Amino acid sequence: MAATVRCFGPRAPLRGAMRGFFRRCTFQGDALRLDAQAGLGHCSTRRAYRAALCTELKKPLVIGDMSPRELQPGEVRVGVRCAGVNFADQLVCQGQYQDRSDPPFTPGMEFSGRVLEIGPKVTAVHKGDRVVGVSGGKGAMAEECIVKEEMLWSITGSVSYTQAAALPVSYGTAILALEHRARVQPGETVLVTAAAGATGQAVVELASSIFQAKVIAAAGSDEKCQQALRMGATSAVNYTQCSLKEEVKRLTNGRGVDVVIDAVGGDIFKEALSSLKWEGRIVVVGFAGGNIASVPTNRLLLKNVSALGIFWGLYSKMDPPLYAWSISAVLQHCQAARIQPYVGAVFKLENVNEAFAHVAGRQSMGKVVLEIS
Repeated sequence: MAATVRCFGPRAPLRGAMRGFFRRCTFQGDALRLDAQAGLGHCSTRRAYRAALCTELKKPLVIGDMSPRELQPGEVRVGVRCAGVNFADQLVCQGQYQDRSDPPFTPGMEFSGRVLEIGPKVTAVHKGDRVVGVSGGKGAMAEECIVKEEMLWSITGSVSYTQAAALPVSYGTAILALEHRARVQPGETVLVTAAAGATGQAVVELASSIFQAKVIAAAGSDEKCQQALRMGATSAVNYTQCSLKEEVKRLTNGRGVDVVIDAVGGDIFKEALSSLKWEGRIVVVGFAGGNIASVPTNRLLLKNVSALGIFWGLYSKMDPPLYAWSISAVLQHCQAARIQPYVGAVFKLENVNEAFAHVAGRQSMGKVVLEIS
């Protein structure tokens, strides 16, 4: 089957697995023409679908037409309407993520859409259902995505496809960080760094609206601080203009905070760690600042504080029921209008590289979403 891949950015030669996957490829102007090998188990009764493709690590993605394959038992084919864009997606395409993928592949960890087809033995969803899903690390940035039925959750009520696609990674991480790792209690004070990012805003909103905590938001600009306040923070600190540690000390009358959810790392992590009160808890969710801090363990001892981490995606393997609960819980909160995910930017599938650059440049506030169809 012939497929046309439109290149966005410099032309990259096809190597390794890509040469094995496609029998013949030639450039036609600015487009890359790909002829797929026969015998790949594709589904001849369905049309080709468009997908973002990582054909070489650390190179711009391309948009190509893919041949659908037959469903296996327990699998569901979803027509994707929206896909979330995460910093982790970029790490995957650069070969720097915890779970490495060899090209060619379609990135994307989360999506929303409508069920197109169900495979044998599928009972939980039906054709036509509106769903939100997770794709196991890749595959979501395409017009179609195939996943196991247990990786899908029904969308009900007035929740839009855009809102639904913003939920799994950011809000799933946030609710497990607050509930399962930090054990936040009503009335406690929570410091959130990178508070205007997708996960940061999810933490701010859940901590204030659902956990009834007092939230101090920390961000890198006055505009981002204002956005965090709109999401429910009680106060906000621009840590590019002052000492985070000293400002938190002032805001808490010298008492410090009960919990820190840190997504920045580096020196901000150290200042946040110093801001904890007796028996406080700090949870690491990422390193948006680019530097991984070394934990000064004497500070853990002096205040009896706990340093924790969370890798949300790994719960799908290590504790599937808890993983499923994290998505079900935030979806229920959204359907009940207790939370409203903020989507800061929406890009078309053709502009996926612009979406990646928007996230990488830390320009975004809230979630960045791809509109697929």
